[in-house]
Amino acid sequence: MTFAGGVLDNPNVDEKHWQHFSPNTVIVLIVKISDMAAQKINEAHEHIAKAEKCLKTSLTKWKPDFDSAASEYAKAAVCFKNAKQYDQAKDAYLKEAEYHTENKALFHAAKAIEQAGMMMKEQKKMPEAIQLIEKACMMYMENGTPDTAAMALDRAGKLIEPINLDKAVDLYQKAAGVFENEDRLRQAVELLGKASRLLVRLKRLDEAAIALQNEKNMYKEIENFPMCFKKTTAQVLIHLHRGDYVAADKCVRESYSLPGYSGSEDCVAMETLLQGYDEQDEDQVYRVCNSPLLKYMDNDYAKLAISLRVPGGGKKKSASAVQGGISGAPAAVEEDDYEGGLC
Repeated sequence: MTFAGGVLDNPNVDEKHWQHFSPNTVIVLIVKISDMAAQKINEAHEHIAKAEKCLKTSLTKWKPDFDSAASEYAKAAVCFKNAKQYDQAKDAYLKEAEYHTENKALFHAAKAIEQAGMMMKEQKKMPEAIQLIEKACMMYMENGTPDTAAMALDRAGKLIEPINLDKAVDLYQKAAGVFENEDRLRQAVELLGKASRLLVRLKRLDEAAIALQNEKNMYKEIENFPMCFKKTTAQVLIHLHRGDYVAADKCVRESYSLPGYSGSEDCVAMETLLQGYDEQDEDQVYRVCNSPLLKYMDNDYAKLAISLRVPGGGKKKSASAVQGGISGAPAAVEEDDYEGGLC
């Protein structure tokens, strides 16, 4: 196939490829592409005419043929989509869904509604797209195919995440709930993890703490204890940012019951962090929060670690004290601000 032929088959090619042609050739190609789009639109209208014919009744045909009408509208939608007439494609998909519903074919109706949502996505109309996908998910649930509903909610979350984190959280949590009800905990906990990280990004830390506890419980149920350790670390960071030392300490203490946690790298790091935070030792907190264990967590949690500060600004050890602590030499004794009394 020639390069020109490739452009005609795929008019979405990069702009730089058009620079290979002379202006006259480009004009010819654009005209041909327009002709192809017009041809597809004509085909779509032909399918719609056939669909309307399927819906007519007569003396010998008492019931509309919903199945055939839905099939013709599906073909029309594809033609409109290929011609980049996304609004008309959306309408055709919704008509397909209407007649599948009349025919009690809820799964196919839901698929058509989801496709209508994707036509809105092509036009960057994300709220409308998500609304249609959520409607499709309800129909999947009604049809008894919750797994398909959960996967559609996950896809919707990915679509809306770049522009609306709050809605993405809602969609991921709904998808996780569906998977959890179906005892598919591995899929559920993965989606809960997405929601937890976005809650941290949104600074909705109270909700993030609850979501992380749910994650941790699920990982414990499927006996993925190393992930429980990581979730404990994330919980401690969140609670300390909330200013709740007691809750952070409680998370670590509860985790002692997890096989392998006590004495692990995660456990030692959190004990050291909590000690430094409690004693307002800024150096100790800094060392833990900038250790590889915390710096290479998921980005949202790593940011919590790096930005953690002790209450009241904390206190820094003097250079001689730090050096003494490293070399084994006696540490310098801190001066007593009130030595000799208040006067």
